[in-house]
Amino acid sequence: MKGRESGMPDEAYWSSFFNIEAALEKLLGPGVLPGNVVEFGCGYGTFTVPTARRTQGIVTALDIEPAMVTYVRQKAETFALPNIRTEQRDFVEHGTGLKAGTQMHAMIFNLLHLEQPVALLQEAYRILQPNGVLSVIHWRSDIPTPRGPSLGIRPTPEQCKAWLTEAGFHAIQSVDLQVCCPFHFGLVARR
Repeated sequence: MKGRESGMPDEAYWSSFFNIEAALEKLLGPGVLPGNVVEFGCGYGTFTVPTARRTQGIVTALDIEPAMVTYVRQKAETFALPNIRTEQRDFVEHGTGLKAGTQMHAMIFNLLHLEQPVALLQEAYRILQPNGVLSVIHWRSDIPTPRGPSLGIRPTPEQCKAWLTEAGFHAIQSVDLQVCCPFHFGLVARR
């Protein structure tokens, strides 16, 4: 099920909204992750490729769009990143297909405006290992932005925190992305 107001602009324009390495440093932490990572909605692989370089585990990149999955698979081959596993999957409707407790980190970026955000967060909770981390990025609703879903469906950080709590997460923290992603807010939470 494609989410409301989904769709991607061209890759260069999309990438211009993020200082990707700085954002990952803030959300994933310094150093190399020793475990598996799942990305809900990989798009162009904007975060997939740099994440794969920062982890010893497998990065599972999921997207509903076949063209995006093919594109990320080609990037993985081009950059010789065998730890990227791509899959076309409607994770909103059918979940991730991953076994419970197998992921160290989950990334949900620009997706919590979808119709069932708590169900999506519950799936992330299910697949994370104990003490695993979920990172969230979403378009801000308190300032004008050059892109993003309509303001009426953009969640606030407070709404996202409530949803994270409802899904079972704890140790929820805001992450200041002002310097690296000025149109977005960030959150991290633990299973």
